[in-house]
Amino acid sequence: MEIIPAVDIMDGKCVRLKKGNFSEKTIYHDDPVEVAVMLRDQGLRRLHLVDLDGAKAGKPIHYKILEKIFFRTEMIIDYGGGIKTDMDVEMAFQSGASMITAGSIAVKDPASVIRWINMFGPEKIILGADVNKGHIAIDAWLTDSGQEVIGFVDNFRKIGIQKVICTDISRDGMMKGPALDLYRQIRNQFKDMFLIASGGVSVPSDLNTLKELGMNGAIIGKALYEQTITFRDFDKFIT
Repeated sequence: MEIIPAVDIMDGKCVRLKKGNFSEKTIYHDDPVEVAVMLRDQGLRRLHLVDLDGAKAGKPIHYKILEKIFFRTEMIIDYGGGIKTDMDVEMAFQSGASMITAGSIAVKDPASVIRWINMFGPEKIILGADVNKGHIAIDAWLTDSGQEVIGFVDNFRKIGIQKVICTDISRDGMMKGPALDLYRQIRNQFKDMFLIASGGVSVPSDLNTLKELGMNGAIIGKALYEQTITFRDFDKFIT
């Protein structure tokens, strides 16, 4: 199972939100580039980079930070937040992203996501399934799309999506443990999907449990910054 630290950017700083609420942010570092360098120096090779300003604005904002992080670290980065157009995707890849995350756009304009799969390859496009009470949430998690998570993922599986980040919004930034029932349901339904859990990971045992459930990756944010999970806890997962 891959350990994937999250670096969320707002106003150029590394922050964490509670349940995606933009008014409840904690600033952990003034320079997300330095955070990424520190993570790389601890042996981590993957990074989940979230452009919160881009998600709110409806267009990516922090390409330059992405570019600086890749230049300094050469990490494998998935980048998301406000991506809507072919140019947005191309700019992300040109700036150093290995993958982009398609969230709201997958609900609003699935034809674009299909086009990106065909243009760039399914290994480059991650489906962002952000879940609130069983439904997919969009527009920086502010709007209930009305789509149930299983049907949403299945529709994109049929057209070539291979990787999914599933975030339980109610647990994101809350340090109350991951949504195990949700992940168990998704894994049972999609045996061969590359599934990444996000939201609620707070102690080392959460990682072991997610691995036992068959998750392929786990995104860690607040637990890392609050040091309830340490780099030493990652040793068994990093090869």
